[in-house]
Amino acid sequence: MFLIGEALIGEAPELAHVDLMIGNKNGPVGQAFANGLTQLSVGHTPLLSVIRPNLPTKPATLIVPKVTVKNMDQAAQIFGPAQAAVAKAVADALEEGVFGEMDIEDIVVVASVFIHPEAKDYNRIYRYNYGATKLAVKRALEGFPDAGTVLKEKDRMGHAIMGFKVTRLWNPPYLQVALDNPNIEAILSVVNQLPKSDHVILEAGTPLIKRYGVDVISRLREVRPDAFIVADLKTLDTGNLEARMVADATADAIVVSALAPVATLNKAIEEAHKTGIYAVMDTLNCPDPVAVLRQLKELPDVVELHRAIDIEHTEHAWGNIQSIKALSPRILVAVAGGIRIDTMPDALKAGADILVVGRAITNAKDVRQVAEKFIEGLNNPEIDQFRVMTDF
Repeated sequence: MFLIGEALIGEAPELAHVDLMIGNKNGPVGQAFANGLTQLSVGHTPLLSVIRPNLPTKPATLIVPKVTVKNMDQAAQIFGPAQAAVAKAVADALEEGVFGEMDIEDIVVVASVFIHPEAKDYNRIYRYNYGATKLAVKRALEGFPDAGTVLKEKDRMGHAIMGFKVTRLWNPPYLQVALDNPNIEAILSVVNQLPKSDHVILEAGTPLIKRYGVDVISRLREVRPDAFIVADLKTLDTGNLEARMVADATADAIVVSALAPVATLNKAIEEAHKTGIYAVMDTLNCPDPVAVLRQLKELPDVVELHRAIDIEHTEHAWGNIQSIKALSPRILVAVAGGIRIDTMPDALKAGADILVVGRAITNAKDVRQVAEKFIEGLNNPEIDQFRVMTDF
């Protein structure tokens, strides 16, 4: 038996993060337990978890400090509230029947415990580590999370300690604001006026990038660090190189032209996925996007049906949406060109996942008000308004 559990609870600096393993004494967890007791290292000395001196918990539990213990104050936190919390949590889990019919004399627990060097409050250290340990034990024994939970949750929230959120497009429809004006001050003014919404995407438009380069992404990040930012390069050659440039600039997606050679499209999509960003295929002036898509080794994440500004008098190209989606259930379709408040219901009804809107918002007298009307038209509620880090 080799079970794994994890939990994070509390507030900094006393925040508790516990990783643990549960297994048989004659298995790999038992071996790790024995190695921890006999192979000590400076600053990370493992210790048996005791409810109080002379009373180890059951099943036997070994605590391994994650953070290097550098002085006696830090040692006292490990040997005091943390040690007692872990032991009591394991004992309470036993009392509550969490271990079921397991032979507690045949199993051991190895718990890796984090205590921040700036932690001071013993009461918080105890309570947070108790809660984290008990939750980690329960999760290990229940096999949490299952694959379905991982796939559902992986894009819903950011990491609690990372400090920013990497946004992913898992909950369409979205409003993509095309920032095409090649004047960075004007663009930053627009971005500052946009309402904060989980369903707003920023597009660094082609004219903007041509003037300032992909480094303009950093300027947008200063204003909206958590935004999903599309770099509209409309790449026609060196697909892997430009995808890498976009990823290095911290954009979330690169736009590649459907008119590019198939080899360029393949390289751009492969490199984008390698670096964890989206690949968008722009169909501007492409008469048959589906035919292009069928030639690719790997499909892009988004296909943008794009009617150019210079031909706004022509009919939109939304009729391809269903044939594109038939190629993959995961592919998203964006529509650009002629999207207004009065036309967005037709685009959404046709199956559009992303509405790309430029001058209707960026040239508006009241940018915020117009953007809010578009967001309201999406009819898609905000995400995770009341979630905390232990919720699923």
